[in-house]
Amino acid sequence: MKEGPDIARIASLIGDPARANILGALMTGKALTATELAGEAGVTVQTASTHLSKLEVGGLTVVRKSGRHKYISLAGPDVAEVLEALMGLAAGAGHMRTRTGPADSVLRDARVCYNHLAGSQGIAMFDAMVARGFLQVNGDVITLTPAGNDFVTGFGVDLAALQRARAPVCRACLDWSARRTHLAGGLGRALLARIEVLGWAKRQSGSRAVRFTTAGRGAFRAQFGIKD
Repeated sequence: MKEGPDIARIASLIGDPARANILGALMTGKALTATELAGEAGVTVQTASTHLSKLEVGGLTVVRKSGRHKYISLAGPDVAEVLEALMGLAAGAGHMRTRTGPADSVLRDARVCYNHLAGSQGIAMFDAMVARGFLQVNGDVITLTPAGNDFVTGFGVDLAALQRARAPVCRACLDWSARRTHLAGGLGRALLARIEVLGWAKRQSGSRAVRFTTAGRGAFRAQFGIKD
């Protein structure tokens, strides 16, 4: 490709195993220190710092300072969406770095994808909202219907604040584990936050996994009208 965006440069940044591990760790949506990311990547802090510098210059991560500490996070949802899509491509082609086990099962059920709910539960929530007429899908464009406005407002989401924000309210994200759509955007983030506030589910420390309590899973499925 002689003209247009330089995808080779972005691909080379993501393609290094250590940097791929760093980016994967940041898919939790949590900002981490260089020391924490070095542990995730399996490299020294000095080596991690070199990788982090390349990722920042490449526009894939941003660094924020708090006192003496520096915290690294993904540059934005666009980066997370690309990473999730690449995970789906790798999984679909059978390129898995570890054998399937309990951790894999938990991640496939429910996990955080940067800042919204993914996995089987995220897909089920999206499908139920479409089936109930809360979301309208036209290709890759997702819009919240008037009925959907009432539903999410009744669920405790500040829809007016989402509409004032620069980020899109609704956005499609391709789930890596099932190659199906789940809900991203401001609404996806707000719904996951509300689920956590209600105590229905909790993010597992040190992982992307989201674990629902037994009662929380039942309440979640009842609220969104998810059928067994």
